[in-house]
Amino acid sequence: MKKLLNTLFVTTQGAYLCHEGEAVLVRVERETKLRLPVHTLGGIVCFGQVSCSPPLMSLCSERGVAISFLSEQGRFLARVEGRVSGNVLLRREQYRRADSADGRLDLARTFVLAKIANARLVLLRAGRDHGDKPGMECMDGAARRLGVLLDAARREKDVAALKGWRAMRPIPISGPSIPCLRRRRRISFSGYEAGGHHWIM
Repeated sequence: MKKLLNTLFVTTQGAYLCHEGEAVLVRVERETKLRLPVHTLGGIVCFGQVSCSPPLMSLCSERGVAISFLSEQGRFLARVEGRVSGNVLLRREQYRRADSADGRLDLARTFVLAKIANARLVLLRAGRDHGDKPGMECMDGAARRLGVLLDAARREKDVAALKGWRAMRPIPISGPSIPCLRRRRRISFSGYEAGGHHWIM
């Protein structure tokens, strides 16, 4: 099972990142504001005038922690990453499938089926949770129509036709039922500092 690690976002202008042993330190005006074990991080994102020490970059590259640099507005600038190991056999198989008509068809069908199935699942969930509310009849109809599209996609033999399904006519859903599709999700931040300077998500 893949372990999901945290991402450190540093937005304090003038912050300096370094390391002390196996810990990542965030310093502002020579004062340590945050200390985190490097093994708990999957990535570090620096916004604006944020700098990193070369030893920290070396440590992060060895531990598989990518460091990304963005402008204050969030525009991507650069990324520091360690050595990447490739799989030659995997690449060869990818090229074979790209050159094979049957391989391209299988991939395109899988992508389209997944998109339709996910959309249908959202509608079915909304129908179960809010079936007694007005306007939900069209939600059930839309889910049934997506089921028909799933069957049609499984039988489709033309790659170009499957690609064209992105531009197919949208399935109408009435206005009163749209709020039922929104699911409220509480997002918690651990390690959040006052002022909104550092997040560990």
